[in-house]
Amino acid sequence: MAHQHSHNTKNYNRAFAIGVTLNLIFVFVEGGFGVFADSVALIADAGHNLSDVLSLLLAWGATILAGQGTSRLRTYGLQKITIMASLASAVLLCVTLGGIAWEAFGRLQNPQPVAGTTMILVSGVGVVVNTLTALLFMSGQKHDLNLRGAFLHMASDAGISLGVVVSGCLILVTGWVLIDPLVSLLIVLVVLYGTWGLLRDSLNLAVDSVPRHIDIDGIIAYFDSLEDVARFHDLHVWPLSTTEVALTVHLSVTSPELRPGFLSGIQTALQERFDIAHSTIQVEIEGDESCLLTSGDCC
Repeated sequence: MAHQHSHNTKNYNRAFAIGVTLNLIFVFVEGGFGVFADSVALIADAGHNLSDVLSLLLAWGATILAGQGTSRLRTYGLQKITIMASLASAVLLCVTLGGIAWEAFGRLQNPQPVAGTTMILVSGVGVVVNTLTALLFMSGQKHDLNLRGAFLHMASDAGISLGVVVSGCLILVTGWVLIDPLVSLLIVLVVLYGTWGLLRDSLNLAVDSVPRHIDIDGIIAYFDSLEDVARFHDLHVWPLSTTEVALTVHLSVTSPELRPGFLSGIQTALQERFDIAHSTIQVEIEGDESCLLTSGDCC
């Protein structure tokens, strides 16, 4: 049995701290202007932005907990909580988008006058704040579902705020109030497209499916090509977190004498070629296997 571990993940504590601070300030500013301008819409949007702060805190907390060490009872630590956080973010995003779509359909049936200049200006500030926050997670969201959830929350808010600014200006010029709900529905569809991918991938990881970026066919072909390996079985690949993947496999070898570097070479190949840093390999002699597992010949 062999193990290899790698935890070279970037620390996003600073990004989360900046994002939470910027958005909390904006929530208070927007809420204050809402009270000053007697705008229910601004106050409601401030509440929506407060939910985004909570989603950032959720993702941040998951990242911190995932970095905690292992224990006798939690031999993998708390890495799995990042998957739970990404799934919660996806569900929260879907609920939020559903609420926005519901309001937009209501405004299509009963058009409302355009929001005042104050709301357009405040929404403009929201575009800047949410865009800056989303950019903090731009690179990380490509390989970490937990960070993708944070990114999508902020990117969707930036889009919604931009929609308020653009539609508000167009309505002031043209007087066509239906622009507002139509733009809102368009933004919902665009964000929903990205959110669906987050929800799908989070659900797959939650049930220990092979992560989408892992080339399972390539892994099978690699084990088939190994010298001195007659066959392999009970191959399992599953996510430890939103960034780390584990693998176990049983190899039936033709000789009891393993060549030097046999196991370390396999582990190195799994990490460098397939991005699997946690591998456990059981070696058995062909014709003398004592494996009690019966989960299948391959995977």
